[in-house]
Amino acid sequence: MDRPTVTVSYAQTLDGRLATATGSSRWISSPESLRFAHALRSDHGAVMVGAGTACRDDPRLTVRLVPGEDPLRVVVDGSLRTPLTAAMLANGAAKGTVLAVTNRAPADRREKARSLGATVLLLPTGGEGRVDLCALLSELYVLGVRSVLVEGGAALITSFLRDRLVDRLAVCIAPKVLGSGIEAVGDLGIRELAESLTLTDTSVVPYGVDLVLEGRVEYPDDAR
Repeated sequence: MDRPTVTVSYAQTLDGRLATATGSSRWISSPESLRFAHALRSDHGAVMVGAGTACRDDPRLTVRLVPGEDPLRVVVDGSLRTPLTAAMLANGAAKGTVLAVTNRAPADRREKARSLGATVLLLPTGGEGRVDLCALLSELYVLGVRSVLVEGGAALITSFLRDRLVDRLAVCIAPKVLGSGIEAVGDLGIRELAESLTLTDTSVVPYGVDLVLEGRVEYPDDAR
């Protein structure tokens, strides 16, 4: 299958949390790390988030802190619960936004999103009734996208890793400890250490008080 390369990037605490138990996450990373994140956006053809992130944070997903062009914005939202007034759809922004939905998305909301200028991709369902990520990547490739940056949230990150669709990881590690909170990666079904995903060709670069770890993802037996 032809598909774009996939980089997953997120900021976490030392104990692997994306946010507190109440969902507070601004700002885990330093201003220097945020500039790095925006530079990553400018280097990719599309930036992707899940419906939870779109609804909770209402991100613009534009390049603002560094020079560069805005990537295509992609929201993985099977039931299309993203508000049609969201920043990625309002004031003409919808023309640069793709909504990846399933047949659970009401037809009238799909048509309304299209009328705003958004591209709505009606896709099959994968595991747990979610959007089939392989099908989504294939459709994005047809649209001319050759690289995708996945920024979250935790459910989408976990799904991409579980489906062995991640080529690179770029993780910002902030010198903070939360204890309980939202974990960056959920259950991948790994029960033995030998089954773990590993990073190769790694680099560790300080950005302000944070460290950014980057590397290529290797899967057990490389059976992708």
